[in-house]
Amino acid sequence: MARQRTRAAGDSKHPAGIQLRRGNQILKLLPAAAFEAALSWLDLVELKAGETLYEPGDDITHAFLPLDGAVIGLNLLLKDGRALEAATIGREGAFGAIVSVPVPAFPRTMVQLAGRAARIPVGRLEAIKRSHPKVHDVFTRYTDCLLAQILQAVVCNAAHPLEARYARWLLLAQDRARSRDLFVTQEILAERFGVARTYLTRVAADLQRRGAISYQRGQIHIHNRAILHGVACECYETVRSHFDRILPGLYPSEEPQ
Repeated sequence: MARQRTRAAGDSKHPAGIQLRRGNQILKLLPAAAFEAALSWLDLVELKAGETLYEPGDDITHAFLPLDGAVIGLNLLLKDGRALEAATIGREGAFGAIVSVPVPAFPRTMVQLAGRAARIPVGRLEAIKRSHPKVHDVFTRYTDCLLAQILQAVVCNAAHPLEARYARWLLLAQDRARSRDLFVTQEILAERFGVARTYLTRVAADLQRRGAISYQRGQIHIHNRAILHGVACECYETVRSHFDRILPGLYPSEEPQ
């Protein structure tokens, strides 16, 4: 799919460079020299909700690092046509950043929440990793955190009720999007959870009655994180704590205003 893109300025003090540095936690943690080396190869791209970045089997030619607002979902396809979510990636991470050469994608990689992302060829990123060991270390540690998120999701989906999983997803999405407004429909979320839309709507309606959220078609507004924390399963804090242990500063720490 054609995508609007802008080549980032080659100066980290340029507004585009500042936006990239502030918008993604991995880029923020890179040493200045490594960030400068990557900057001239980074594109700023607009991601539209529902857009597919990679289908299973597509060669992963570029890594995507979501900026504030954008959230990417990794979805696994079933023979009956369903696409169930395995992980979400926002401003704390990247997709395609752990491969050194184009390899086939395993999940369907889709944009859940629209926004901007930094995009870089995987070969160029690999060259920067080889030249800057700290970059290699950051991405290796992030890979461990992403794996932990996926493994925890397996347990969560098997052991916890939909209400707890839904509250966990809302907290994760708000952390990654840095916004209390999440532009996503209940229908799309129901598909990602593998449940009927009417079932998810009842869960959302209960959270709305309790003052945690409000929603209208295409938009969920988070009013009270404390209520969501009380409803969410322990998986939210388990994954967040692992991020903090493996690479402090990687998980977005400041709550949205």
